[in-house]
Amino acid sequence: MTITATTPQERMHAARTASRSLGLLTDAAKADLLRSIAAAIEANIAPIVAANAEDLARGRADGLSTGLLDRLTLDDQRVRALAAAVRDVAELPDPVGRVLDERVLPNGLHLQKVSVPFGVIGSIYEARPNVTVDIAALALRSGNAVVLRGGSAAQSSNAALISVMRGALAEAGVDPEAIQTVDDFGRDGARALMRARGLVDVLVPRGSAQLIETVVTESSVPVIETGAGVVHIVLDESAPLEWATDIAVNAKVQRPSVCNAVETLLVHRGAAERLVPPVVAALQAQGVTVHGDDATAALAADVVPATEADWATEHMSLDISVRVVDDLDEALAHIRRYSTQHTESIITADDAAAERFLAEVDAAVVMVNASTRFTDGGEFGFGAEVGISTQKLHARGPMGLPELTTTKWLARGAGQIRS
Repeated sequence: MTITATTPQERMHAARTASRSLGLLTDAAKADLLRSIAAAIEANIAPIVAANAEDLARGRADGLSTGLLDRLTLDDQRVRALAAAVRDVAELPDPVGRVLDERVLPNGLHLQKVSVPFGVIGSIYEARPNVTVDIAALALRSGNAVVLRGGSAAQSSNAALISVMRGALAEAGVDPEAIQTVDDFGRDGARALMRARGLVDVLVPRGSAQLIETVVTESSVPVIETGAGVVHIVLDESAPLEWATDIAVNAKVQRPSVCNAVETLLVHRGAAERLVPPVVAALQAQGVTVHGDDATAALAADVVPATEADWATEHMSLDISVRVVDDLDEALAHIRRYSTQHTESIITADDAAAERFLAEVDAAVVMVNASTRFTDGGEFGFGAEVGISTQKLHARGPMGLPELTTTKWLARGAGQIRS
């Protein structure tokens, strides 16, 4: 469905207007709306995949990395998965109207603190057309309009998806201006979105550390910061070999281009001879290049010497950094220095070490004996996710529907005045 507004500001004004009626929809109406969007996406798989093929061809010509091309790709299965994710969001409890606090003052004034939509949510992100659908679905389910800037690499895919979703809104009798894009304005659109204080209530960036830093520093709109994932797994002295191998391989190999993939393994020196050779070999068998310190290289073959930069690198590829540490103290010190506070995990059979790790590591998600790949809104039962927040205000960790609401106090009186 064609967007007629000719400037970013006009589109954001239209989203603001649409948000007023959208915020009044009932739970059932919002759920039905998302089911309609899911059906429309499935009915338009062919044109969506064709539009994505244009982006992929342009991305290969422009030299996009393998990781970015993977995030950009939409095939039949991935488009169906997008529709399924929208249906999952439709079935989630309505986050709007929850009574979070309630009290009656001595003078009889009745107070309620309730959850309400933000109004208009903006998002700036890179070559991730799935985010276009995920954020739109979560925004609509929580009664918010949405303004999207998805980046030039996915412009054809995003345009096709947004057109399909806006068409579904119109057919359902909902103002299609509730879904907007500023993609066609390029960087000017992104700048306008970052400066739209008063039109856009909150901005959520998703992508590289550079993109997120740019949005955080330049935006006048309040930002929920989602961070890069320099993710660690500690192999403790008591780590079972099977767990260590299976979890390390899963966390690195299953999908190396995502932010919850492991980037650094820290191996307790007391277990290094037992764990490093088989774990490194298992990773290498899956095509992973291991960047290791001297102790790692002494225990395993074909290890690339690690540099200082490797410890701070989010590889987003089949590369991993491996370091042998003296003890849990040194592992924790390494994490404090290099962690982006996304996800950290320890593999251990020692309950005391596990509890210490859970207590001392400062990250959005801290795990024991589990793959870091579980840090995900869908895996956590939130349906699709807006992003994984690495900040500490309002939202932290995988963000679902409740994080897309704010609050207001309702006061019901019977003529009370303040003395």
